[in-house]
Amino acid sequence: MTTHKIDAKEKRIGRIASEAAQFLMGKNTVTYVRNQIPEITVSIENASKMQIDAGKREKNKYIHYTGYPSGLRTKTMDQVILKKGYSELLRKAVYGMLPSNKLRPRMMKNLNITE
Repeated sequence: MTTHKIDAKEKRIGRIASEAAQFLMGKNTVTYVRNQIPEITVSIENASKMQIDAGKREKNKYIHYTGYPSGLRTKTMDQVILKKGYSELLRKAVYGMLPSNKLRPRMMKNLNITE
């Protein structure tokens, strides 16, 4: 099993997430197959030191629907950071960049984020 380390210090959240998503899908390997998960783990370090603009912290919204009437919940980026930390922002970004199929939850298990 191979591991890839990504240092998030002074990098943008989208750049980090796209790099991690490519590693998790195995697109950097010669034996890339769309319907199989490679034996690759990705660890992202220094998540709290990534570069986020102040305007983006207030403008970006994370929307969640509870399933009940009037159950649409929205949180700003600052609220997510206060409640769950910077690792949750990266986890959501990488999750959105992976293909939406049955393999996505299994690929996300190979992602480790440290602040």
